[in-house]
Amino acid sequence: MARAESRRYAARRSIRTWQLAVMVGAVGALAAAGCSSSSTTTSGTAGGSATAPAGGTSSAPGNATSGSINWWASPITTSAKYGDTRTALVAAFQKQYPNIHVSLTSAPKDTDTNRATLVTTISGGSATPDVFMGDVIWPAQFGAHQLAVPLSDYLPASYWSQFAPGLVQGATYNGKVMGSPLFEDQGFMYYRKDLLTKAGLPVPTTWPQLETDAKTLVSTHAVKYGFVWQGAAYEGLTCNFMEYLASAGGTATNSNYTQANLNSPQATQALNFMRSLITSGASPAAVTTFKEDEAMNTFAAGDAAFLRNWDYAYTAATDPTKSKLTAAQVGVEPMPAFSGQPTPGYSNIGGWNLYINPHSKNVAADLTFIKFMASETAQTILATEFSEIPTTTVVRDSPQVIAVNPVLAIVGKTKLVPRPAGTPNYPQLSTAIYTNVNAALAGSSSTASALAAAQSAANTALTSAAGGL
Repeated sequence: MARAESRRYAARRSIRTWQLAVMVGAVGALAAAGCSSSSTTTSGTAGGSATAPAGGTSSAPGNATSGSINWWASPITTSAKYGDTRTALVAAFQKQYPNIHVSLTSAPKDTDTNRATLVTTISGGSATPDVFMGDVIWPAQFGAHQLAVPLSDYLPASYWSQFAPGLVQGATYNGKVMGSPLFEDQGFMYYRKDLLTKAGLPVPTTWPQLETDAKTLVSTHAVKYGFVWQGAAYEGLTCNFMEYLASAGGTATNSNYTQANLNSPQATQALNFMRSLITSGASPAAVTTFKEDEAMNTFAAGDAAFLRNWDYAYTAATDPTKSKLTAAQVGVEPMPAFSGQPTPGYSNIGGWNLYINPHSKNVAADLTFIKFMASETAQTILATEFSEIPTTTVVRDSPQVIAVNPVLAIVGKTKLVPRPAGTPNYPQLSTAIYTNVNAALAGSSSTASALAAAQSAANTALTSAAGGL
């Protein structure tokens, strides 16, 4: 089943520069920045511990089986057969809970505007929306300013243990889980099956092998470019860098987000390799200006052998109205690893969570809604009808879901790494990363100088009292 068309894909919807500022009464002037989406258990230094958080001891106010809820959600996916993802999910919920009325408010498609509107509304004390859909990098920013309910106060460890490792860690701030994973996105390696077969090359599982194969295919004129990815100075580059850094065994910060770890041997290995992709000719020099669209369009035009992109890229690459390629030519695999490290490598997490407004009048009903959205019923709808990546392991591993498309077929084989968004100052931290990494990629700064500058700027960000918004 091909991925349903979406006006704005899960990951790309949240890859923004976050330069929007808003004035909010109690919070003050707010400035923002953010990227946005396997179930192999990962370490605490990369993908996060699979240990579920404690909690769930508080009693939620309101009635868990009746009342009304306003759900604030931006467009997800539309399908000619199944319609709007949001209305399909609401209909399934209402069938099971007919005494809880859900009204859907369509949130702005632009993530910056969406977030700014929510901050203004909730800071002003509004009781609606009750539940809102938000980016995976919002937990610390919203948690630090009391703009979301700590869900782990109400939901027990057994609830959180159902999600793929890495997702709950990414939704946690100060030991509290702020958001319940709704649907996920993540990085994948796409490749030209026909070109590898003709050249007698196996699908690479390590970064050095991918680089070698990319150079070979370019040097033999099999393809114009070897490997394209997101190297521009924006949030998407932070996502890419985190995959290399995790594969090298490194982290961007310490575990409590008080100290940067960017001037490390692991970061050096990661950035040296990224730069070598360009200097060796495996990737074009123009990749330092590429975002999702540029990388996607290059691959879809048949001009690149390998592509790093999000889950939407398979459908985009095999859509005859958008691409010169066919399903017979396009393969997808988990991200590679560095030599000597376990395979596969790490995929950066994007996607969207569900949050509760702290001013909501019926938190009990809100929790019923959120728990339903993590249920096998709702997650299967997301996967089989709309080709979104489910967040619970039981649905990710379901034969029904695996059969939907090649991307969903390999999700359970991947490993996830969140961005270092556990600090409310993540926007400034990410800027420190992508600005300096891009400088090294473009050759305007050495790796050593770029990482030293990133370390300094990141430490400044982590100790800032600005609070991220």
